[in-house]
Order: sequence, then structure tokens, then C-alpha cells
Amino acid sequence: MASLKVNGRTVGYQIWHEGKSETLVLFHGFTGSAKGWANIAAQFPEFRVVAFDMIGHGESDAPAEAALYEMDVQTALLAAAFEALKLSTVHLLGYSMGGRIALSFACAYPQYVRSLTLESATAGLEEQAERIARQEGDTKLAEKIEHEGLESFINFWERIPLFESHANLPSEVQKALREERMSQRAVGLANSLRGIGTGKMPALWNQLQYLQMPVHLLVGEHDPKFIQLNKKMAERIQNVYFSTISNAGHTIHVENPTQFVKMVKELIFKFEEEQSNGNS
Repeated sequence: MASLKVNGRTVGYQIWHEGKSETLVLFHGFTGSAKGWANIAAQFPEFRVVAFDMIGHGESDAPAEAALYEMDVQTALLAAAFEALKLSTVHLLGYSMGGRIALSFACAYPQYVRSLTLESATAGLEEQAERIARQEGDTKLAEKIEHEGLESFINFWERIPLFESHANLPSEVQKALREERMSQRAVGLANSLRGIGTGKMPALWNQLQYLQMPVHLLVGEHDPKFIQLNKKMAERIQNVYFSTISNAGHTIHVENPTQFVKMVKELIFKFEEEQSNGNS
């Protein structure tokens, strides 16, 4: 792991396959970290792979002010990190919370993004009543973390319906997921919920139509809520590819990594071929 200082904050990151001409950047989900992408990064030897720790996670700062986790702050921080690491144009992939951040980043800083892959992500909540209800729920979860401690929260988090399919994972994979979650800090997780939860992030549904880069929406066959959300998103994106991955729930890259890698590469190589043919 390495870290850099940008905008007065420490941002953790990890790089694999240094020296490759094409770059794939990875944003992890809630309770995750850059280290959690190691197995996936190993399967992309054609690319320099860069994974960042989101604010409040891994080696990145976990400030006490929830406002420092809000989407515009996070995306500005990542843009500064891109500049510091000279990441001029990249293939960007984000999972769940990281997918929401990746989508927000692509909307705010499209000049950095050659292609965008969103794994089990959403464009936010359109209805104000839904947003308020979700914010209230996330605030209660944040307070649960602070009052009951990290381990109690992780025990709860591992049992939510979203991760039911994790019960089918090999024991060593389940163990690795838990270790990653338990390595987090309570303040970072609590303020991530307050500052960048689904109800707090600015909804992006009306901006989807303006995305110019190819967008790949990946969902697991056992994740019906996100299948419906992503079908709705696909209707608003010009250059979109929608894929449902078999034998997977919400965490596709963990539950079916072989198919996940195959589908991500297909989009990127298809895009590169189209670019090459267009310029020839």
C-alpha cells in the first residue's frame, strides 16, 4: 500500500502491473478497501491497475466531520489524486458505494474517464421522501456503529439480505471479507453513511443521458432490486451495455470473479477496438 497527500487529506492507494499503457482504476464498496481488489487486479495483467481507499476506509483519512465525506468533496479529492498520479484517462470501475462514487466522478470529471463500469450501483434516489427516509435509516446505522462498536455492526451487516448469497462462498473467502470489514474504523464507516449514503448523495438520474463514454452496468442474477434499478438506468444512457452475471448476488467480483473479469474485459476491448477503427 502507498498513500499521498492531496487537498489536505491522506488518500491510500495500491498499484499493480506498473508500466502498462492502459489504466484500470477501481473504487471499492462500503466497508471495503483497495486491498480487497488484489485477486481481481491479478487477472488484469494487460493493465496498470490502481485501487483507491475511499475516505473513511483503509489507509485514507477518516475525519470526524461528516461533511468531508460528501460526494462533491470525495470526487474533488479523487480528481486531485488522479492528477498527482498522472492518471490522465482511465477505465473506471466502481462497486456499490464505489459505483455511486465512480458514476458521480464520471459526471463531474468526464475528461478522466474512457469507459465506466458500474457493479451493483445506483444513480441515487429521485423522490425526496425516499431520500429523507434513507438518510434517517443511515443515521441510525451510524449511531449503531458508534454506540455498539465496530464488531457488533459488522456482525449485523454480514446478515443483511443484500449479502445472503455470501453464505455460499468458500470459508476462506468469507473470512477474508470479514477481516477486511473488521480492519475499518468506526468513525470512518459512521461518517460514510452520514456523508455519502444513497439518500445523501445527489441523485444523478437526469445526468445519465449526458454521459459520453461507454457505460457497462453489471448486476448479479440474485440481486433483483439492483437488476431493476440498472435496467432503469440503462434506459437513460446513450452508450450502454447491461449484463446480468449468473451465480452471483450483490458482490459479483467476489461471488463469480471469472465471469466478472470476462465481462469487464469484453467492454474495454470492444471500446478500444471501436476507437481504433474510428481513427483508422
